[in-house]
Amino acid sequence: MAEERRRVVLELLQRPGNARCADCGAPDPDWASHTLGVFICLSCSGIHRNIPQASKVKSVRLDTWDEAQVEFMASHGNEAARATYEAKVPSFYYRPSFSDCQLLREQWIRAKYERKEFIHPEKQEPYSAGYREGFLWKRGRDNGQFLSRKFVLTEREGALKYFNKNDAKEPKAIMKIEHLNATFQPAKIGHPHGLQVTYLKDNSTRNIFVYHEDGKEMVDWFNALRAARFHYLQVAFPGASDTDLVPKLSRNYLKEGYMEKTGPKQTEGFRKRWFTMDDRRLMYFKDPLDAFARGEVFIGSKEGGYLVLEGLPPSTQGHHWSHGVTIVTPDRKFLFTCETEADRQEWVAAFRSVVDRPMLPQEYAVEAHFKHKP
Repeated sequence: MAEERRRVVLELLQRPGNARCADCGAPDPDWASHTLGVFICLSCSGIHRNIPQASKVKSVRLDTWDEAQVEFMASHGNEAARATYEAKVPSFYYRPSFSDCQLLREQWIRAKYERKEFIHPEKQEPYSAGYREGFLWKRGRDNGQFLSRKFVLTEREGALKYFNKNDAKEPKAIMKIEHLNATFQPAKIGHPHGLQVTYLKDNSTRNIFVYHEDGKEMVDWFNALRAARFHYLQVAFPGASDTDLVPKLSRNYLKEGYMEKTGPKQTEGFRKRWFTMDDRRLMYFKDPLDAFARGEVFIGSKEGGYLVLEGLPPSTQGHHWSHGVTIVTPDRKFLFTCETEADRQEWVAAFRSVVDRPMLPQEYAVEAHFKHKP
């Protein structure tokens, strides 16, 4: 009998919607919440275990199922749960995938099943009110220490501001929503709730690194920033649909990591730098947590004369790493080396994904203003 019940549960996995994890979309889920009626992956099942008041989990293949549990799974399933627990997810709210950090996936699961934020929209106020203020730990630009700073997000002013002193009248920085990006970087920042916020200052990218001890607070900040970007873009592009705008709310970097580079004359030695590929901007830093890039390279499209080549010109010298990449731009060639062949393939794929994409009208303006800082 037990075998028969397990076989029925395995068959339920073949139903539409059940073949991927209900929470992160990972393929072939082999766990289930028998109190919510959803099929989930191993990683998400660990999060469900931490909220026993909302969810009880079992292995589809290894655990024993009783008749009532099997019937509950059969009468529910991922699509039914989505219709209930994701009924009122705002367009701007970030829906994490299996490649996202633990914090985003955990807070998404807690928001759905524990706090029921998408059944009761009044619970969305922390990130949908258009105004938010609070304290975050911010990394000092020069000394690297994290200090508590007051942050204010105001959609009315189109800005995120922070203050060095609680009673300060003037903000230390004003970050325009128009040019703002936020991406979780727990490994780089060294904190599971670490968020990297970037904005443009004098057409150069400026980084700030923040975290909050409370995971919900941090994800609420992240979604409040996305909401502000969404409402800004709705005004800036009145004809655009939500589907057009949502991918523009925040960006994860195409690729980050160390490469070696040489200068424009290509005669000096190669230096190891931390590189970040942010859409069409390739930035390099001496340290991954630097506030400003040492230089930025704009990477256009192949129609504009941009090209990515594996290898270096034959006469190149002075590099320690042997896996070369050459980026050809209308102005000059940029030479880089990677430590491993696998790393080179990842960088080449990231560069080519950008070069193969035609330029948008607004990107020509960025290219024209771009200061090459070799």
